[in-house]
Amino acid sequence: MGVLGDAWSWLTTGANWEGDSGVWHRLGEHIYVSGVSLALACAIALPLALYLGHIGKGGALAINISNVGRAIPVFAVLALFMVSPLRNAGSVPTVIALVLFAVPPLLTNAYVGMREVDSAVVEAARGMGMSGRQLFARVELPLAYPLIMTGLRSASVQVVATATIAAMVGQGGLGRIITAGFNTYNTPQVVAGALLVALLALLVEGVLVALDRVIDPAPSVATGPSGPAGPSGPAGPSRSSGDRTPSRTTA
Repeated sequence: MGVLGDAWSWLTTGANWEGDSGVWHRLGEHIYVSGVSLALACAIALPLALYLGHIGKGGALAINISNVGRAIPVFAVLALFMVSPLRNAGSVPTVIALVLFAVPPLLTNAYVGMREVDSAVVEAARGMGMSGRQLFARVELPLAYPLIMTGLRSASVQVVATATIAAMVGQGGLGRIITAGFNTYNTPQVVAGALLVALLALLVEGVLVALDRVIDPAPSVATGPSGPAGPSGPAGPSRSSGDRTPSRTTA
């Protein structure tokens, strides 16, 4: 029948989906931990990146500091938490480790997206009398949106996939199905658990792509106090690495 056939048989057995060790319970744990981690990472990274990108200062330092989260393996962070007072704090160690892992792509993409907005568009918006807040909301944020969404999709898929490691230190999630299969030498269960994680990651990616298409804030003609910017509207994001004027008018 083959390993995949045995894994399918395991997945289609109703008993494997029930109880505290069943698929539904583990799936709920996985989604909860991943969702909380991603929400916290967004709350930390996006406001900081957007602000630094808007003022044009401190972004490189913030990105370098956040990249420490990439340099330290998630499993190592979890292992350290397991010998700390937080070991009895439920899913807190997993959430902290995943937040450290998710912040770098969110911060980097949002900051780069803001800094790649064409300087000519920014100056034109200022010339129309836009305040710093209007410039951010009507020009910079819409043009930076594609890169922001790319960072969100990347971080989401990475968090969903990496949350599986939490099972190796006794935390919950779909990884527990895999570790239980290893402990009992049940290869079909291991493969089934891996397939569930992969399918969940693909589902998250698909949902975010669909959401992106629904929102799709295509850059429109920027309007200021006196009317539209011009017959053709603002240009798209610049791909050059040139710096804009560092000083900005703040609201």
